[in-house]
Amino acid sequence: VHGGFRKEETPKSLRCGPPREALSEMSSGAPGILSVNKTAESPVSGSGNKTRDSLGSASSCPIFKDFVEIYSRLLDHRPVIQGEIRYFIKEFEEKRGLRELRVLENLNNTIFEANDKILPKCKEVMYGNLNEILKRLQVAKQVFHTLQQTEQEESQLQTEKLRAAEAQSIADWEEFMKEQHRLKTMVNEEHTKAVEHLKEQYAALEKDLPKQAL
Repeated sequence: VHGGFRKEETPKSLRCGPPREALSEMSSGAPGILSVNKTAESPVSGSGNKTRDSLGSASSCPIFKDFVEIYSRLLDHRPVIQGEIRYFIKEFEEKRGLRELRVLENLNNTIFEANDKILPKCKEVMYGNLNEILKRLQVAKQVFHTLQQTEQEESQLQTEKLRAAEAQSIADWEEFMKEQHRLKTMVNEEHTKAVEHLKEQYAALEKDLPKQAL
């Protein structure tokens, strides 16, 4: 194929001379070819008839080859169309088809790589990290439970201490109030005794004043 054109080889049946079918088609189609046919078939009298027939048959073979070549180049468009179709298909397959094939192959390789390598590695890392996280959560839960229990015990102990201190304060206050009441009673009694003693003294002085005045 040269520039989209392909030179069609001349069939073996057309190399030695024109067949009857081709001659009939040429005689019915092209007038120039009809003249060649008539020239080839024109009778010549005398002894040169055989020589002219041999020369005519020898000269008609290259003429027919040239005609077939001209016909194949100018009028027979099937090789050109077939060449264009093959060229288009080849270009399409090489450029478009192979490009999408490469894209599909890359996607397929990526999927296989993800399924074979990335996903198992991710699962392994995930399970390993999850186990580590679960262990840490268990430890944190135990520490939190211990701290909560300790805080509850301390809170309960502090509450008991506060209740005991409150009860002791109430008892001390009651004891203090009793002591104050006892002291008050004692002071009142002493005050009453002192008042009585002073009354007796002043009464005795009142009795002695008239005697001293005389």
